[in-house]
Amino acid sequence: MLHLRLIVPTDLREPVHAALDACVGATHVIVLPDTAVRPAGDTVLCDVAREAADELLGELRSLGLADRGAISVEDITLTISRAADRAEEEAPGEGADALVWEAVSEITHEESTLTAVYLAFLTVATMLAACGAVLDSAVLVVGAMAVGPEFGPLAGLCVALVQRRARPAVRSLTALVAGFAVAMLLTVGFTLLMDALGLFTPAMFEAARPNTSFIWKPDATSFVVALLAGVAGLLSLTSAKAGALVGVAISVTTVPAAANAAVAVAYGDYAQGWGSALQLGLNLAGIVVAGVLTLVVQNLLWKAVRARHRPAPGLTR
Repeated sequence: MLHLRLIVPTDLREPVHAALDACVGATHVIVLPDTAVRPAGDTVLCDVAREAADELLGELRSLGLADRGAISVEDITLTISRAADRAEEEAPGEGADALVWEAVSEITHEESTLTAVYLAFLTVATMLAACGAVLDSAVLVVGAMAVGPEFGPLAGLCVALVQRRARPAVRSLTALVAGFAVAMLLTVGFTLLMDALGLFTPAMFEAARPNTSFIWKPDATSFVVALLAGVAGLLSLTSAKAGALVGVAISVTTVPAAANAAVAVAYGDYAQGWGSALQLGLNLAGIVVAGVLTLVVQNLLWKAVRARHRPAPGLTR
């Protein structure tokens, strides 16, 4: 279940109440007249089954509530209520399969913005991966993959492409390109510093590294893994199972590939640099292609589910 808190201007009171009444997945409706101050209006609280939320939020937006009032949405971890159980039973489909575009768009907006924290995480992850590559440490490489925040803008780009929204797409691309450019540039400097301190050497980088050589030797499997990671990542976002993102983060070699390319540039090893860049490109492309296809298929399937279970208005809750 999701909890909605609405600020409803007085002149929108009736259409908003009608929208809630028509939504078979809405229950626990509470109206507090004239309690909101800025913006002014009624405060309306309700719970809605996740599988009914997208349609209800779209209806509230079409009424102008987002522009003139407010719509706040929160996840409910536990609800003990027969009315809530009945609302979930009456709503079409299953909550885990529901596609709530408003929630997905909000999550990806926050995660796909170029910020100082995003740059710091990506830079630290790339430097950590550089240590793993030079030392041939799979543990360090996996740690760097888990730290890297690059899946946020990748998911944001997928959502923007499916929704055909140019500004979010540009924002996500900016975060990706600028983020990797800054992280790789700083990692080149980091490599030269580690070399000056005697902690990195060209011999270490050129030596056989069986545990991490996959970073700069892409093959067809690399693209397949990226495709699968893209599917898993977008499913985790749309189904609110964010914990699965950890698995996605450590399954693709975007950050390690960028790190190995930076070290290769620092040492003038352009063969490894090119292989790492190709690995990075394959992974990014695979995730975006798979993510877009996943969202398109989910959207089509969810529309089909809603079409087969059209809500009947006026049900008593």
